[in-house]
Amino acid sequence: MAPAATLPQDHRPVVISGPSGVGKGTLFKRLFDSHPECFALSVSHTTRSPRAGEAHGVDYYYVSMDEFEALVKADGFVEHAQFGSNRYGTSKQTIADQTAKGRVVVLDIEMEGVKQIKKSGIEARFAFIKPPSFEELEKRLRGRGTESEASIQTRLDRAKEELEYADTPGVHDIIIVNDNLDKAYKELEDFVYKPLA
Repeated sequence: MAPAATLPQDHRPVVISGPSGVGKGTLFKRLFDSHPECFALSVSHTTRSPRAGEAHGVDYYYVSMDEFEALVKADGFVEHAQFGSNRYGTSKQTIADQTAKGRVVVLDIEMEGVKQIKKSGIEARFAFIKPPSFEELEKRLRGRGTESEASIQTRLDRAKEELEYADTPGVHDIIIVNDNLDKAYKELEDFVYKPLA
């Protein structure tokens, strides 16, 4: 395991994607806790309202649809997407600010965002977190108890698309099956800290 304050040799942003409910947040939170001075989560912009316990600038930058559209027009996002009636985007400024502070930026992004980042020309590394099975993913989503049935179905339909896309050769640098948290975390940490060739 890498020492706590050691930055990875490879400073490119790390894009972590995977279906909703797969455990991405748990994995990157552990990465941040293990290496507190090394990483920064790219805080996305969203037009959705904050959920209980969420804070502006910590979980998301909560903006109006007009503010979001203005950033799109100004080419202010590396990627942006619509999910349900809400918009989400990763601002170029956020990545630049954190990189300037000497941190490796971690982005939690869904499939459409991954496609946009690949087209954007930004140098990044891509990790996909995969559930042990589709049934297990459904169980985890239902176990949250925070989603309506319609929302769960939407997320499951989306997950099918994401899993198919992840199987496209060359899309991700690594695919990690989250069937055991410790094992999945070790694979992620080893990937992030892989020495430059």
